[in-house]
Amino acid sequence: MVGLRTLQGYLLEEVLAWLLRSSGYRLLTEADDTARHPWKVLERRKHGLVVRGRGAWHQADALGEFPYVPPFSLPIRLFAEAKFTSYRVGLAVVRNGHGVVHDLNEGVVTTLSNGAGPRRPRTRYHYSYAIFSTSGFTRDAQEFALAHQVSLIDLSLPDFKPLCGLVKAAAKSVYDATKQMPPSQRPTVYEIRNYVRRHLLDMHEDPVPSSTSVTRPLDMLVADLQCLSLGLVLAFPAAPFVLGLVSDDLQHFFRYAREHPTHAVRVRRSERKAGHPLWSLEPREGRAYRLTFSLPEYVEDWILDQEEGTRSRTRWTARDLLSAITLYWVDEGHTHTFRLHYDPDEFREVSGRPRPPFSDFDEMSNLY
Repeated sequence: MVGLRTLQGYLLEEVLAWLLRSSGYRLLTEADDTARHPWKVLERRKHGLVVRGRGAWHQADALGEFPYVPPFSLPIRLFAEAKFTSYRVGLAVVRNGHGVVHDLNEGVVTTLSNGAGPRRPRTRYHYSYAIFSTSGFTRDAQEFALAHQVSLIDLSLPDFKPLCGLVKAAAKSVYDATKQMPPSQRPTVYEIRNYVRRHLLDMHEDPVPSSTSVTRPLDMLVADLQCLSLGLVLAFPAAPFVLGLVSDDLQHFFRYAREHPTHAVRVRRSERKAGHPLWSLEPREGRAYRLTFSLPEYVEDWILDQEEGTRSRTRWTARDLLSAITLYWVDEGHTHTFRLHYDPDEFREVSGRPRPPFSDFDEMSNLY
């Protein structure tokens, strides 16, 4: 029987896939690979989807694909692993993620054949890994992830607390219900995920659980999620990782960005009593939207000299890391590209403010 914490993580992965749909993230199934053996790389087995690497087949509970391809690159497939824990995610989880994507990116099947006629090249993909944590990451996990381009996305932001509460409550109800069942009648995690995907992502795969004691809390989770205004979008800075930007109303951002596809943003940073530092992005002109994210400390240290003070750290992190952030937004089949740009000199000219001793980056008070 699956543990409660593990079940919380699995449900959170389904919720994240639903939230990331605005970034074009689409979960893959066996139907997305029409090749025959031995060229097939996606396959459905007893416990769900697996993907073929150079040395092994790997479980792919939450493997998705984006509709856009970065310049001079391959189509991107992203593993989204969620950890719903009370402690920081450690090195072992990140090392496992790196091992999976390394094996997949080495497992190149270059040609296809239908048994008659010439072989033809098959589509190659670049596999990446993102780990989402409700409690942040340890120092060694951050160091390893940065060295091997594994993205770490912290979900301990205040905006995420209601969503995590819904996932936690649903997982507890499902766990308690399955614990009362005879072992032979307990639904598998694969069945539970299929049920959530059917009602949240409109993906129809069997089998699914039939007991109302299991499906009722899942139905409540889906209904409550659809009432939330919380949004999550992936952002791509000039760095070896992605950012997860959170907003309580992404439509405000989308409407503004459609009118201003490239625009300057103001960046703020604040320390928190618990968790990684909190960052926020707002347009320099007005307050049309606010996007927040958390940046693990070692990522800052990678960019900055550890001897620099807090104000200097904020200035240089924004200039070197956040001076150009690219976002992709998929709406009704159309992919929009937005670029958020930081230009301190331009901001000072527009605002008429004198050059401050440190930067125009405001240190927010310790609100959290």
